Amino acid sequence: MASPVRKAVIPAAGLGTRFLPATKAQPKEMVPLIDKPAIQYVVEEAVSVGITDILVITGRGKRAIEDHFDRSLELEQALERSGKFEDLAEMKAIASLADVHYVRQGEPLGLGHAVRMARSHVGDEPFAVLLPDDLMHHNSGILAGMIAAHELTGSSILALKQVARAEVALYGCVAFEEAGDESLVKVLGLVEKPSPAEAPSDLAVMGRYVLTPAIFDAIDATRPGRGAEIQLTDAITRLLATEDVYGFRFVEGRFDVGNKLDYLKATVEFALERDDLGPAFRAFLEEKMAPR
Repeated sequence: MASPVRKAVIPAAGLGTRFLPATKAQPKEMVPLIDKPAIQYVVEEAVSVGITDILVITGRGKRAIEDHFDRSLELEQALERSGKFEDLAEMKAIASLADVHYVRQGEPLGLGHAVRMARSHVGDEPFAVLLPDDLMHHNSGILAGMIAAHELTGSSILALKQVARAEVALYGCVAFEEAGDESLVKVLGLVEKPSPAEAPSDLAVMGRYVLTPAIFDAIDATRPGRGAEIQLTDAITRLLATEDVYGFRFVEGRFDVGNKLDYLKATVEFALERDDLGPAFRAFLEEKMAPR
């Protein structure tokens, strides 16, 4: 049987240039969706599948992430004095969501380099990688499905979604063959951000991975590629020479919250689902969209 997936890695050292000027003085991972920072949704996603040991790869200017998942005694005392006990319970719950650890990526040398920094923490066991720009709806079941696929195959699993051919240059795309399961494919190769003509398929790698520890040796053997960075897709290609890699196909439930339009879509969808906001917000939208 495959080893259980007990740890997650969240690479959060990026500069967030797609969301300037909002990210000029705050981490992009702390940009809120309604009333929670984006990275909290990602941590909650990991916790929802039983992962409570989380390593966040940070960089300069990311201290706010650490503060968010820590206790704030002054705030707690102020809430208690004000009788805001629901808010107080929520603040305490954030600090006890998981065992969150941090390591700094001193230079922006690519996603592969960021993942390699988790080696001593992860050790010799499989782990999940969750990119914080990719927000998965809590009902999507994507990470749970990937972990189940890993338990079935013992292999690394990539989250895959079909994209328009015009968009393949934004992603890593896979060559694949069917694996006898509706949701699984066997990965034969990967190309990082190919042109539409060069893309091996329209199945793109999204921001969720379940990786075996063999990925670390593959990263060590990978030379800098596109952008003079160590690409995780290049390391996974190297991994294919020594063990099988599978893709978990999904259709919906993913938002790229580094993209302004997707960020707005996620905000609307998440707000409509809330009991405290949904009815009034829906009425507002219906009134706004009504013909005049």
